[in-house]
Amino acid sequence: MKEAMEQHFPERTEAHPPNPAPDSETLPVAAGQLGAGGGPCVSSAAMQRRYRVVMAKPGLDGHDRGVRVITRALREAGFEVIYTGLHQTPQQIVETVLQEDADAVGLSILSGAHLTLFPQVVDLLRRRDAEDVVVFGGGIIPDADIATLKAQGVAEVFTPGAPLGTITAWLEATLDRRETAGTG
Repeated sequence: MKEAMEQHFPERTEAHPPNPAPDSETLPVAAGQLGAGGGPCVSSAAMQRRYRVVMAKPGLDGHDRGVRVITRALREAGFEVIYTGLHQTPQQIVETVLQEDADAVGLSILSGAHLTLFPQVVDLLRRRDAEDVVVFGGGIIPDADIATLKAQGVAEVFTPGAPLGTITAWLEATLDRRETAGTG
């Protein structure tokens, strides 16, 4: 299989080396991706407190580079992040959110099952009296589906190319607002 891929797509095999080990210290981050000039994506103002965020890959999607980059950016912005790894069920994700007493959960999906899996996570959180947990997501999600997901309780959806600083700033502002309102 490898030989066939190299024969038909030689530029892809060079441009896309295997993912590094899932160690959080080796998350793949290209130069310039984090902040201006390639520096860390740090919040402009101090967070009201250090928020806990669970990052998860629901379903059978096995592509985790994007979620690992987001995980790293959130950590560098001051969040405490728990990455669950690949192939998580909505039940496993919600159980992790509850066990970790998370403030937010980020879901990443490239498989097209977002209209099924994201609402399941939102519904399970509601059933467990954890509707105060901010649910956000990202991945290959058509624009038409974003409004549907938001109507079902997903706070925000980020698509490929969203600046990491935008994601971290949005999450910080959203959680700070929730904290100020006293629902955190």
